[in-house]
Amino acid sequence: MTHPVLDSVTAKIVERSRETRAAYLDDMHARRPEGLARKRLSAGNQAHAFAGCALHDKKELFGASWPNIGIITSYNDMLSAHQPFEAFPEIIRMAARKAGATAQVSGGVPAMCDGVTQGQTGMEMSLFSRDVIAMATAVSLSHDTYDAALYLGVCDKIVPGLLIGALQFGYLPAIFVPAGPMPSGLPNQEKQRIRQLFAEGKATREDLMKAEAESYHSPGTCTFYGTANSNQMLMEIMGLHLPGAAFVNPNTPLRKALTEAATQRAVEITAAKDSYTPIGEVVTEKSIVNAIVGLLATGGSTNHTLHIPAIARAAGIIVNWDDFTELSHITPLLTKIYPNGYADVNHFHTAGGMGLLTRELLDAGLLHRDVKTVSGGDLSDYTTEPILDGGKAVWREAPIASKDTAIISTVEKPFNAEGGVRVLAGKLGRGVVKVSAVAEQHRKVTAPARVFDDQNDMYKAFEAGELNKDVVCVVRFQGPRANGMPELHKLTPPLGVLQDKGFAVALVTDGRMSGASGKIPAAIHVGPEAASGGPLAYVQDGDIITLDAEAGVLEIDVDEAVLMARIPAQQPTNRGRLGFGRDLFGSFRAQCTEAEAGASCFHPNENARQTFEGKA
Repeated sequence: MTHPVLDSVTAKIVERSRETRAAYLDDMHARRPEGLARKRLSAGNQAHAFAGCALHDKKELFGASWPNIGIITSYNDMLSAHQPFEAFPEIIRMAARKAGATAQVSGGVPAMCDGVTQGQTGMEMSLFSRDVIAMATAVSLSHDTYDAALYLGVCDKIVPGLLIGALQFGYLPAIFVPAGPMPSGLPNQEKQRIRQLFAEGKATREDLMKAEAESYHSPGTCTFYGTANSNQMLMEIMGLHLPGAAFVNPNTPLRKALTEAATQRAVEITAAKDSYTPIGEVVTEKSIVNAIVGLLATGGSTNHTLHIPAIARAAGIIVNWDDFTELSHITPLLTKIYPNGYADVNHFHTAGGMGLLTRELLDAGLLHRDVKTVSGGDLSDYTTEPILDGGKAVWREAPIASKDTAIISTVEKPFNAEGGVRVLAGKLGRGVVKVSAVAEQHRKVTAPARVFDDQNDMYKAFEAGELNKDVVCVVRFQGPRANGMPELHKLTPPLGVLQDKGFAVALVTDGRMSGASGKIPAAIHVGPEAASGGPLAYVQDGDIITLDAEAGVLEIDVDEAVLMARIPAQQPTNRGRLGFGRDLFGSFRAQCTEAEAGASCFHPNENARQTFEGKA
């Protein structure tokens, strides 16, 4: 039995999405392949498509007798999370041949790292890289010579972008193939301590550099539970990974075996076989609800309050933050992974990992079991974990109890009765706050506002000692239409210093925080954004603001008529917003939807205000 609220929210989404989902499915089913893809192409088309292949693949491609698997890769060797993908295409090609198929790298997508661009100019292109990745995915698949696709991606915008692009080809089977997290290095809590000491001037730059290098030390995903690892959780709980694939370390025999198994499974779910499983039938209203529950139960990245609505819309499904709120009320917080705790994702994996978490939520009726997955079964398959047997991946039942209850708990004894992400609303608009790492005594802050139009101005005010008081820092003109919605994670250490000094502090912004948002209450993604004339444009220094994460309140102690009678602040024009490639994204900024609608460039005519009011 599923929880009645789970069923109720799902029913609302189904009804809200009735027309758009039906249109999506009609288009997907109309494209269902009859036989192998290359048989639809002319001889000239096919000759171009296999001219560069190895001879043993060319023979099969020439005869169009084997399924052909497209590989979309985000490989680059600058980013640790994506560096392992260098070896994956050859592993996949060899595994495909053994399974009676061919495989080709059909295209690459850009992969940028918010960790590298944090606080830098390039961060203003980060969010929009998701939509660029979606478009690059579509271009990569446009040759229409593929019977299934494998998607190689891990980090922040890459996986959502790949998924949005893949859903445009909803008739194609798709499996997401991760690279895994790097082995544990310097504990994340120690890294954060040194960052904070540096912000106070009590640690040298050499101390900081040593700590960062010891944290991010080898190929693989960063080990904290930010957006990259939240992505992997989502792909698994949505049934788009093979079970247990998310958190196996790179360059290990099991990781190689899982990549080979994903290739074999991709062959088995093509239209040429009996287990045809198009991605448009895997991503459904129920799997989207499962994704939200997984995010809430693990205190995952706030970035997914943007990405999940955008992903859903790509499949004709419309969700809003009210759905997150309702599900949060019934979803207990079951994990403590840094920044919500001391453990990293390797410790989480060892304690029972995704198999244990999925079983716990299924048994409590908090996930839809009856969904289609790439494994061939329903979500029950995802209560298993992979092991090696003779060099191949096989699956066994995951632990039935946590190996460390300080990392993974139970529904009966959760770390918090409600989910780790909450929605806020009030006269300042609607936003989200991640509370899983915020101590209860810090979840409600009422204090005078200090208003900034640039994150660097706030940092300078901190360094000058101007923020040594109870304060709500309002950092506006950081939304997608203003400057691309950069993450403001650079502000976490100084705010942490102020909180540790005993001051009541909070952040309110129409921008983003990192997926590693920590101990400071931060109302983020606030909309309508200031650049669209939202309420933040009317806030002045000294206004009393209340951020109450428990009650879901974001208020200003100014009469609404008085507030809106003020002359709104205008976005600064003297900070060099153009240049550094940002000119190319002018059309993205101009037509981007509000955060609650996914901050997407693909549906500019949707009524964002209607979504905010929960009516869409």
